[in-house]
Amino acid sequence: MKQQETKGLWLGLAGVTIFALTLPMTRLAVGTPEEPQMSGVFIAVGRAVVAALLSTIFLLATRAPLPRRDDWWPLAVTSGGVVFGFPLLTSIAMRHVEAVHASVIVGVLPLATAAVGAWLHRQRPSAGFWACAALGSALVVAFAMLRSGQSGLSIQPADVLLLAAMGCAAVGYGWGARLSQRMRAEHVICWALVFALPLTLPAALLTRPQQAVLPAAWWGFAYVAVFSMWLGFFAWYRGLALGGTVRVSQVQLVQPFLGMLFAVPLLGESLDAVTLGFAVAVILTVFAGKRMPVRAAV
Repeated sequence: MKQQETKGLWLGLAGVTIFALTLPMTRLAVGTPEEPQMSGVFIAVGRAVVAALLSTIFLLATRAPLPRRDDWWPLAVTSGGVVFGFPLLTSIAMRHVEAVHASVIVGVLPLATAAVGAWLHRQRPSAGFWACAALGSALVVAFAMLRSGQSGLSIQPADVLLLAAMGCAAVGYGWGARLSQRMRAEHVICWALVFALPLTLPAALLTRPQQAVLPAAWWGFAYVAVFSMWLGFFAWYRGLALGGTVRVSQVQLVQPFLGMLFAVPLLGESLDAVTLGFAVAVILTVFAGKRMPVRAAV
């Protein structure tokens, strides 16, 4: 069991590393208010179309069985969270905030995912586990306050969109992990994307760019389509299924700092000793949480 949990944590870390590039790459694709590139709506639905086409090929190649009738609702919820909700809200928000700022907001995602997972899987994390999760989240908030130089976080419309996106992601992760216990993890995201194709394809055609965009924007779009929307979920859902949603979700605490690290070469942002110090502290809370018991509900 411990070996399985450890494997789940490593797979979860692989998925989180892929996801950490999502916000910087989305920023490249969507541009800034001064130099807009693609629309947020096109990035959200367009990446889902590309991933759905790849999913169709993969499902046919692996001779995936059709989902059972009682799997349709969980797939619809998963699709609503990770195919529509998270990509759409983050793509719209990323034109108005920097990647470092958005990466900080991602710090609330592990706690949200753990809460959804505990409810769906009828698990009872120990007080020590919740303490580690809360400490890691508090460190992320403290880092945000320190970087902003204010006594608290200022809430902007883009922040509201990002927080709503975190809720959508937590729901999609939780339901997708539940499906991964009886379906191949790779098939879960593939079917969720294919089910959404009748909506995403016409939306992508209607919102496609009408003017020339920079090559960097297309590279950003390609990354979020192939990696963030597809391959990353192969590792992520498999990790959640093996290690448990509640426990593996805490690996996401390192995602804000990985996103900041990737933003340095991609967007020209700076990384200082304070950021690295907070990153180490957050990573330590993940390893501490791994040692805390998570029991099945009575």
